[in-house]
Amino acid sequence: MEQQELIPHLFRTEYRKIVSVLCKRFGFGQIEIAEDIASDSFLAAVQTWGMEGAPPNPVAWLYNVAKNKATNYYQRQRNFENKISKELITNSSEIHEEEIDLSAQNINDSQLQMIFAICNPSIAPEAQVGLALRILCGFGIEEIADAFLTNKETINKRLFRAKEKLREEKIRIEMPGSSEIDERLPSVLTTIYLLFSEGYYSISQNNTLRKDLCLEAMRLCNMLIENESTDRPEINALLSLMCFQASRFEARQNKNGELILYEEQNENLWNYELIGKGGFYLNRSASGNKLSKYHLEATIAYWSTQKSGTKIKWENILQLYNQLLQIEYSPIAALNRTYALSKVYGKQKAIMEAEKLKLNDNQFYFTLLGELYTDLNKDRAGENFRKAISLAKTHTDKQTIQRKLDRL
Repeated sequence: MEQQELIPHLFRTEYRKIVSVLCKRFGFGQIEIAEDIASDSFLAAVQTWGMEGAPPNPVAWLYNVAKNKATNYYQRQRNFENKISKELITNSSEIHEEEIDLSAQNINDSQLQMIFAICNPSIAPEAQVGLALRILCGFGIEEIADAFLTNKETINKRLFRAKEKLREEKIRIEMPGSSEIDERLPSVLTTIYLLFSEGYYSISQNNTLRKDLCLEAMRLCNMLIENESTDRPEINALLSLMCFQASRFEARQNKNGELILYEEQNENLWNYELIGKGGFYLNRSASGNKLSKYHLEATIAYWSTQKSGTKIKWENILQLYNQLLQIEYSPIAALNRTYALSKVYGKQKAIMEAEKLKLNDNQFYFTLLGELYTDLNKDRAGENFRKAISLAKTHTDKQTIQRKLDRL
C-alpha cells in the first residue's frame, strides 16, 4: 500500500481501537483526551513517516506512540495535581502501575463494551449512532453529517451533548447484563446497519461504494456474534444480510467506478463464498420466536442472490416486502417493493403504485419511474431520468442515469 494511502487506512482501522482502550482505561470523563492522544499519534506518524518512511510494523509503531503519549499526559497531570494539592488525582496511582493494554483481546473487549456504553438509553438514539460512528468506526464529522443528511455544526453539538451526558450519568464502560443488552441492542444494530448502508451506497466522498465501511460493519457484527451474551438471532440475521449484499460488490461497479444496476449485473462476478456465509447466518438466525426487520431484509437479499429469470423469486421478494412494511414502514422499502411488483404484475401496475409514494426529493424514485416508463412512454421516461440526474449526489450516479437517458 502506498504511503499516502497507508495513514488514512490505518486511521480508519486503528483510531477507534486506541480511543476505545483509553476510554475504557480512564473513563468517559477523559474521552476528549483519549481522542486527542489518538489523533496526535497519527499526526506524529504523518510527520515522522513523511521524512523517514513507514516503519516495518506501522500498527505497532502507532500503538507504542499512543501508549507513550497517554502515559506522559497522565504523568504530567499527576505532577500538576501534586504541586497544587499535594494529593494524587483519583486513581492516578493505579493508572501508572498498569501499562496501557493494546493487546488484541483487550481491544476487542473494549470495543464490545464501548458499543453498549454508547448505546445507553440516557442518550438520544441519533446521538448514540453518531457517537458510535465517531468513536468506534473512525468517521469524520463531515462523514457523519452526510450519513444523517445534516451539517457539521449540528453533529458537533449533538456529539458534545452526548459526551456530557455520558459524564454526568457516570456511564461505565463494561458489559451490561442480559436485560440491558436487550434494551440497548436495537441502537447497536442501527449503528452497524447505518455504517454498512453508508458504505454500500456512499455519498460522503463522491464514491458510490466504499468497501472499507461495509467490511467494518461486518467486523463489528461478527464481534457481537462471537460473544456468547450477544449472539442473538437478529444479529445473525443482520450479518446474513450484509454477507448477501457484499457478495455483489464486484458486480456493482464497472472499471470506471460507475454503478451497475441490479438487472445489468454479471452474475458470474457474484461472490458465492459470501452467499454461502449469508445462508449460514440466515439459518442461525432462525432460532427463537421473534421476526425482526433484519430477518426479512436478509431473506430478501437471499432471493436477490438467486439466478434471474424465475417468477417465484420475485413473488417471494414481493411478499417479504409486504411483511417488512407492516413491521417497519420506510419510503425506500416501499420503493423497492414497487420494483418487485413490476416483476410480478407488470410495469403499468407498478407505475400506479410508485406514483402514490410521491418521493419528490429522491433520485431513486425518479430513476425507477424512468425505468418503468421506458417501454411505455419515452417522453415520461426521459422526464423522470432528467429529474433523477438533478437530484443525484455523486458524479457516478449522474453518469449511470445519463446512460439510461441516452439509450432512449
